[in-house]
Amino acid sequence: MDISIVGSGYVGLVTGACFADVGHNVICVDNDSRKIESLRAGKVPIYEPGLEEVIHRNVSARRLRFTGSIEDGVANSQIVFIAVPTPQQPDGSVDLSFIEKVAREIAGVLTDYRVIVDKSTVPVKTGEKVAESIKRYNRHGASFDVVSNPEFLREGCAVTDLMNPDRIVIGAQGERAIDLMKKVYEPFMAPILVTDINSAELIKHAANSFLALKISYINAVASICEASGADVEKVADGIGMDRRIGRNFLNAGIGYGGSCFPKDIAAFITISEQLGVPFNLLKEVQRINAGQRERFLKAIRDTLWVLREKRIAVWGLAFKPDTDDIRCSVAIDLISDMLREGAHVTAYDPKGMERAREVSAIADAKLVGSALEAVEGAEALVIATEWDEFANVDLGLVKERMATPIVFDGRNLFDPGTMANVGFHYHSIGRKAVAPR
Repeated sequence: MDISIVGSGYVGLVTGACFADVGHNVICVDNDSRKIESLRAGKVPIYEPGLEEVIHRNVSARRLRFTGSIEDGVANSQIVFIAVPTPQQPDGSVDLSFIEKVAREIAGVLTDYRVIVDKSTVPVKTGEKVAESIKRYNRHGASFDVVSNPEFLREGCAVTDLMNPDRIVIGAQGERAIDLMKKVYEPFMAPILVTDINSAELIKHAANSFLALKISYINAVASICEASGADVEKVADGIGMDRRIGRNFLNAGIGYGGSCFPKDIAAFITISEQLGVPFNLLKEVQRINAGQRERFLKAIRDTLWVLREKRIAVWGLAFKPDTDDIRCSVAIDLISDMLREGAHVTAYDPKGMERAREVSAIADAKLVGSALEAVEGAEALVIATEWDEFANVDLGLVKERMATPIVFDGRNLFDPGTMANVGFHYHSIGRKAVAPR
């Protein structure tokens, strides 16, 4: 099929590349001319495992191309996906101005029937507004259908998620649109759930909020484990063995971050309040998540006493491993907090260094080229992102390079017994602090 995707960020670029990889003809549209020129030159602006290879393969096969013209995209496709940013506003609501602008631009060049698909994560009833806008500005009177098709991609494994989806959600009214959407996803051999548009929009926010709830739940349990001497890893294993619950998203740590969970939960809270049904449970999820970072900082202060002039190494800048995305990263917030208290911070991340250099809040941190360079002369090491590179490091070399072998593991990356045997004072989440043996 012929498909265009407006917006070439994480969602749009991955979706477009994977659609092309299963045989569709795809046009990725973006208003950032530098991004388009970069993509045409073979340079992928984001790090996502496997994405660069998929893009190059399909550009070479002439199934994928890039343009700055919405008219080009709409004229040469049967289905137009909208995958533009929906940033959070100060009051927690979603800024839909990019969606509205694209809807107007599509309407201005729409001359024949098209399916217009909301791929961006949007509040419930957004589809209705998109349809109203297109109808209002469509001077040619062309027919169209609006569809909600939420994405469920995890950064770091987005290509795998898109190629092997758990489910496809299609929110639509007309059979013509539903049939075309089913043809788009036919190569993926995944279960398809067809709903009304409002239900499809709610599914995305409800899913992300539930996953964040699981994270905050196990972090709350971790606090009880620390107070009682229990091991949160064992508790999580016991909980996760229940098939009704599952082990995923029950890893205690310093809280969730990223571009999706914080924004989507804030949006769902705002949406529920606007509908007159306050979702107070999600406010507690937010509170626990924010408190987790504060508890971690308190543990660092309690051990080091005063942070001023202390040399602290930080491993991790991205909000999770296998991505260079540092948006709403807990690691960045931790570094900012420690810098404000006068600490000297040296940090390293396998993929997030370039983006981190653009963050003014951590401008005073020293960013270095390796994990071992970061710990040179450090009085403490903070592990903020669970990269495999860190898990496989030579712990003996780390200890040798540190001034004092104190580790604060915000992701429970290491075994406490192993760390004690190597000679570290080791602090983790929901497990007993261990002194060196």
